[in-house]
Amino acid sequence: MKIKIAPGLKALALALTLSACSHGPGDEQVKIGFVVKQPEEPWFQDEWRYAEQAAKEKGFTLVKIGAPDGGQVLTTIDNLKAQHAQGFVICTPDVKLGPSIVAKAKADGLKLMTVDDRLVDGAGNPIDSVPHMGISASKIGEQVGQAIADEMKARGWKPEETGALRISYDQLPTARDRTNGAVTTLTAAGFPAANIVNAPQAKTDTENAFNAANIAITQHPNYKHWVAFGLNDEAVLGAVRAAEGRGFNADNVIGVGIGGSKSALNEFSKAQSTGFFGSMLISPRRHGYETSVNMYEWIKNDKAPPPLTLTTGKLITRANADEIRKEMGL
Repeated sequence: MKIKIAPGLKALALALTLSACSHGPGDEQVKIGFVVKQPEEPWFQDEWRYAEQAAKEKGFTLVKIGAPDGGQVLTTIDNLKAQHAQGFVICTPDVKLGPSIVAKAKADGLKLMTVDDRLVDGAGNPIDSVPHMGISASKIGEQVGQAIADEMKARGWKPEETGALRISYDQLPTARDRTNGAVTTLTAAGFPAANIVNAPQAKTDTENAFNAANIAITQHPNYKHWVAFGLNDEAVLGAVRAAEGRGFNADNVIGVGIGGSKSALNEFSKAQSTGFFGSMLISPRRHGYETSVNMYEWIKNDKAPPPLTLTTGKLITRANADEIRKEMGL
């Protein structure tokens, strides 16, 4: 016995079938992870803020995760897979985890892009297959060195009476390239290489920079002035605080950071000037917003990000920070 189906129901069934078939992978809700190594630092908080702006504009879900050690990174990737994410942007706490991160992302079927710190392979070479947006480390370091040299000249300081604090974190290639860039420019401008004091920090935060700088200043009591540079604003702020503890103030300290972070802006907003003279403003908007949009386009439209995007900085000081930030859309 045949069951007759009314024409109207046939049409409805056909419409539902076609509708179900039309929803392919491209119509799936896009979910993107944004993993950072130090979620408490202002720079990474700014990156997240701009990534959230991208998520709101493009309509994807953003999953913000802090992963301060290697074990957490690999667990985080599995976590993103479990949440049905399709890709993630990461600044890893250890770039040497590169091969493990790449393998884990591939096994979990997740697209991978790095920001700020670039993954390296077992030989220490950049992993070119992973799209990356970062800072031109050597170039921005050279900008720092030039800013310090220019300000020393403006103040009439004698190089032989000045010590330079290189707040170092050489196990991170980006940090090493930045500080080496500053050294290259300073020495080319006539600063004595013998007056550059290496002050290694255990971690890339203000407290560890303070400890490193405090030891270095104590061991070199012969200098009338100090200049300071490092990986980021926090490193230089630590050096400035250490110098203050040893009786050096804004008149005899020139610290130039990197990042233009909230930490730097807070320093500029103080009633009295400090030894934190300036910062090379880099755009957390590009690093947060642009990488997230690139990942979204890769997932949604199969448009891969550029293999390598490098950004530089612009000097901000107490005098021009608001103006420069406005120019950069911040």
